[in-house]
Amino acid sequence: MAVPIRTAAAALCAGLVAALLTTAPARAEQNEHVWSVSGPQHKAAPRVQVTLDDGTLSLEVSRAGRTVIQPSPVGIVTEQADLSRDLSFLHRKDRLVDERYRTKSGKRLDRRVRMNETRLSFATATGARLDLVVRASADGVAYRYVLPAGYGDVLGETSAFDLPPDASAWLGTYRVDNEGQFAQYTAATAPTGEYSDQALFATDGGYTLLAESDLTGTYSGARLVHDKGTGTYRIKLADGRIHTDGPLATPWRVMVTGDLATVTRSTFTDDLAPASKVADTSWIRPGTVLWTWLAGGKEAGQSLTAQKAYVDYAAERNWPYEAVDAGWYFKADEWDTTDPNWQTDSWMPELVDYARAKGVGIIVWIHQRDLDTPEERAQWLPTLERWGVKGVKIDFMNSEAQPMLRWYDAILAETAAHHLMVDFHGSTIPKGIQRTWPQVMTLEGVAGEEKRTNTAAHLTTLPFTRNVIGSMDFTPGAFQRVGLRPNSDAAEVGLTVAYESGQQMFAGTPESYDERPLARAYFDQVPAAWDDTRLLTGRPGQEAVLARRSGDRWFLGGVYAGTARTAEVPLTIGPGRWLVETVEDGADGLVRNRQVLRGGDTLGVDVMANGGFAAIACPWRPGTSSCHR
Repeated sequence: MAVPIRTAAAALCAGLVAALLTTAPARAEQNEHVWSVSGPQHKAAPRVQVTLDDGTLSLEVSRAGRTVIQPSPVGIVTEQADLSRDLSFLHRKDRLVDERYRTKSGKRLDRRVRMNETRLSFATATGARLDLVVRASADGVAYRYVLPAGYGDVLGETSAFDLPPDASAWLGTYRVDNEGQFAQYTAATAPTGEYSDQALFATDGGYTLLAESDLTGTYSGARLVHDKGTGTYRIKLADGRIHTDGPLATPWRVMVTGDLATVTRSTFTDDLAPASKVADTSWIRPGTVLWTWLAGGKEAGQSLTAQKAYVDYAAERNWPYEAVDAGWYFKADEWDTTDPNWQTDSWMPELVDYARAKGVGIIVWIHQRDLDTPEERAQWLPTLERWGVKGVKIDFMNSEAQPMLRWYDAILAETAAHHLMVDFHGSTIPKGIQRTWPQVMTLEGVAGEEKRTNTAAHLTTLPFTRNVIGSMDFTPGAFQRVGLRPNSDAAEVGLTVAYESGQQMFAGTPESYDERPLARAYFDQVPAAWDDTRLLTGRPGQEAVLARRSGDRWFLGGVYAGTARTAEVPLTIGPGRWLVETVEDGADGLVRNRQVLRGGDTLGVDVMANGGFAAIACPWRPGTSSCHR
C-alpha cells in the first residue's frame, strides 16, 4: 500500500530531528558515541574524550595531541541501578562557566574561572538515568556523576585512572590522617596498595595531579587503589555504602594538568567548588603565628605564665597570632582529660585579654571529640567567641567517611557563624573547602614538621602534590629540631614561602629565633596571603623554588634534595631591576647576600646538601638598600 506523502515527510522529518538530537552537540565528531570537550581559548588546554562503547563509558585526556590519561572506566553503582554498563546516549548540553571570585588565602586572592562544561545524559534499558558532567579548563579537567532521586544508596564507583605504565609517579601511601610521605615510582612499579588521592604523574602530555573537589557529607572521601604491574589507579571510597535520600551530585574527580609551572600555580580544585557561604568575611585575617607545641609541649600548654611569655615575643616581633596547643583545658593532674569546669576555671579569658592589649590574637587547640555533638558545639563555640578567641585548631578527625564529612559540614557552618577561623589537623586534605568556607585558613593532611622520618625528597615533592590543592599546615621553622629534620637552616626559612598556608605556624622556640636573627627578621617580613604565585624552577623529589608576591615584593623559597651545588634560578618575576636579598647557609650559620638583577636574569645561590634558601625581591631604585619594611 502506498504511504501518503504527508506521512512519509513527517517520518523523514522525525528521523532527521532524532539524528540531530544525537549528533548536533558533537558537531565536529564523526562517531556519535564519542564526545569531546576542551578548555576555552587556550592552545595548551587539555582535551577530554568520552567514549560509549557497547554500553560502557570511558574517558581519556590529552594535551597538544599527547596522552595525559589513557581511556579509563567511568561509572557508578547504586542499590537500584548499575550505571556502569548497558547505557544508551540521550542528549548533550554545553555551557561556559565564567566566574570571578576572591579568597582570603591561597596562591592568589583574585581568581578568574573559565571552563567549558558538557553534560552527557544516558539511560539504561530499564530507564535509569545518569548524567556525566565534564569540565575542562586551561589547567585541568574534571567529571562528576549526577543522579536523580530514588536510586538508593551508592555502593561504589567503577571510576579509575589509567596511566601509561612508564609514567613517573609521586605517590603518598594512604593514611586516614593523610600524613603519608611521598615517594617516586613509575605508574606500574608502585607497590600494590592504597594511595592518597593527590598523586602526581608525568606523561608525554605533561604533569597530572589527581585530586577531588566539592566533597561534603552527601558522599564519601576517595583514595586510590593500585595493583603493581599496571598503570591503573582505581577509586575506592571510604564507605562501602553511601547513604543518599535525594538527587545526588558526586564530588568532582579532578585531573590538574599542564606543564609543572601550570600545575603548581593551579587553583582548579577551588575553582570547581561552590561559591563562598560566608557573606561577611571581614573578620577573616590570614597571618603568621607563633605556635607553641614544638616550642614548649605539654608544660607550655598548661601554663598561663608560659603563654604570656609567648604572647610577649609575638608582640615584640609584630606577629599577629599566638597559638595555644593541647593541654589548656585539660585537668592539671590528668593529661588528655577535659576539665568539666573549663568554662569557669580556665585562664584562657585572661590570656586573650592580655594578648589583645598587645595586638596579638589567640588561636586555641581543641580535640574533635569535644566538638562531635551539637550540644558540645553549642557549649564550646559561643564561649570561645565570647572570650575573644580568633580561631580554633581542631585535631584528630582521622576519617573521610560520610559521618565525619557530615560533621565537617556542621562545624564549618558553626565556626563561620561564631567568627572563628579554622585550622584542621589530623584531617582531610583541601578539596575546594577554602573557596566555600573561607574561614578555613589551613589544613594539616601532610607529613609535616612534627614527623621525625621526613626526607629532603619528600619536602621537595610537597609543592607539586599536597600544596597544589590548598593551604598546608606543615609548621616550618623548628630550628631547634636539629637532627630530627632533614634540611638546613636556610631551607627551613625557605619553607615559609615554598609552602603556602593562610596561617603560617612558626614551630620554633623564641631562643632558636634569637640565635638566628636573619631567620627571625625574615619571619617578621613574610606574609600569609599572596597576590600571585609562580614556580621559578623545580622537579619533584629534587628541587622546588617558588616565588609569591605581596604588593610589589616577591618572596622566594627554595628547597633542595641531594648534594651541595650552586643553584641557578631564573628570576622570572617581571621586567625592571630588582634588589634581591637572600638568606643562605654559611660556614658559621645563616648569611645574607644582596645583589641587583634584571627580571629574567639568573639568580645564583650556593646551596648545601639538602639545603635551600629564602629571598625577598623588591623594585630597585638608586638608594634602595633593603627590601625589609
